[in-house]
Amino acid sequence: MSRADLEKKPYDVATMFDGIARRYDLMNDVAALGQVGMWRDLMVEALEVGTGSGVLDLAAGTGTSSAAITRTGAKVVAADFSLGMMSEGRRRGAPVPFVGADAQQLPFAADSFDAAVISFGLRNVHEPRRALDEMVRVVRPGGRVVVCEFSTPTFTPFRVVYEKYLLRALPAVAGRVATTVDAYEYLAESILEWPTQEELRQWFREAGLERTQFRNLSGGIVALHRGVVPQP
Repeated sequence: MSRADLEKKPYDVATMFDGIARRYDLMNDVAALGQVGMWRDLMVEALEVGTGSGVLDLAAGTGTSSAAITRTGAKVVAADFSLGMMSEGRRRGAPVPFVGADAQQLPFAADSFDAAVISFGLRNVHEPRRALDEMVRVVRPGGRVVVCEFSTPTFTPFRVVYEKYLLRALPAVAGRVATTVDAYEYLAESILEWPTQEELRQWFREAGLERTQFRNLSGGIVALHRGVVPQP
């Protein structure tokens, strides 16, 4: 299995996720101390979609987030560039179509969706700002772009403890649950290198999104960002 680094070369990242597909969702839940379900529910709320809405779930992995969105009645397309993750999602019977896609060059026409979301995947894209631009392109005017991503804890003493947990405890936990710790060492490093909440909000603005906002979850361990595609 390729060990991706912070250059986030697409082939290395895709190969890494192929190698951890079977245990990825379990490991995420363990590492997040059981909070993933809560974060996912709040992400679905932020989309504000309903019956008949078209939603792109980017970096959808095995489709767990896509399945949660379908419960609103929305029509969801799950896109990812890891064949292993999509194959695992199909094996589990995820109720959505999977499409192989590079987040930096999406195979969809402009204004194809009512909303687009990426959960815990934007930081793994080689050029994340290009991916954000692409999400804006494929969402119709007035639609929403949502990013749910690990972020910077707001309470400084807790942030120090959290960073030590990422670098030391997370790989140790991964060694007990997953087949390899390499991927989780990379994931920990990528979280620590990720922009702050305000920096990511500025990316939203520079991508042309309006009414940008973010909501800290679990003390800022995760931040839920949202913006609206402007009317022409």
